[in-house]
Amino acid sequence: MEYADLSDFLRKRREALQPEDVGLPRGRRRRTPGLRREEVAVLASMSTDYYSRLEGGRGPQPSVEMLAAIARALRMTLDERDHLFVLAGQGVPPRTTRACHVDPGMLRIMDRLQDTPALLLNRCGETVAQTPAHIAFAGEQTNYEGLDRAEVYRWFAYPDSRVLYSEPELSRHSRLLVSMLRQVATADGPKSYAASIATALAKLSPEFAEIWDAHEVVPAHSRTKRFRHPVVGELELYCEVINNSDQQQILIVFTAEPGSESAERLRLLGVLGSQSMSSGQDFRRELI
Repeated sequence: MEYADLSDFLRKRREALQPEDVGLPRGRRRRTPGLRREEVAVLASMSTDYYSRLEGGRGPQPSVEMLAAIARALRMTLDERDHLFVLAGQGVPPRTTRACHVDPGMLRIMDRLQDTPALLLNRCGETVAQTPAHIAFAGEQTNYEGLDRAEVYRWFAYPDSRVLYSEPELSRHSRLLVSMLRQVATADGPKSYAASIATALAKLSPEFAEIWDAHEVVPAHSRTKRFRHPVVGELELYCEVINNSDQQQILIVFTAEPGSESAERLRLLGVLGSQSMSSGQDFRRELI
């Protein structure tokens, strides 16, 4: 590890950011230039002591997971992230098709959508970031491991994960997920991660195998979707998809028509969700 350079790099990246850049309130009596260390720690989901020791040039070598969290918290570009990994003695991480590093521009958009359900997916359908409103809407989706990280795998392996959907959305979404997986598996080849998901699901789910064998190319996401939320009931939401071609990621944003019943229910869900999430996993259990 290059302790001195790592410390200098982290400090200067932290000081270059303002609270508004990461969706935090500025507050009063702010004397520190840029972000405070404790704010970076919160954004990276680690203790303030751990981050402070790292930026201070002491402490153990951070893991790949810790470095990725810090890179995201400090809104680093891919080149800056790579530099961070090298300084920490981990080497340049591979830029695979399962990219989980979030572009700073995408994070800035999500920071301004705190009260709007939105999630960022990589091309294999793994959730790499969610807004608080989306966690309230659909539960935490970034903490899965292995094949469970992919929505298409959870959809067919664990039917209870479909609780938000009702017909005709159920069948439409099933076909859409399979079609998207096929496109990636075809592009990446038979030894790719996407192909391994398809192989596993073909053995596990007769429903998946039937849809896969149909070899159907499904149109893009429908703009209007209907959901049945177990807490607030029926929701009709507008679905907007924003592509980030450089990162091969897509941002999906859900909104309701202003003044509609769905808009009021979405607002209520945000209030209920924030209260439930503060008390643990109770709200997540409501969804499964």
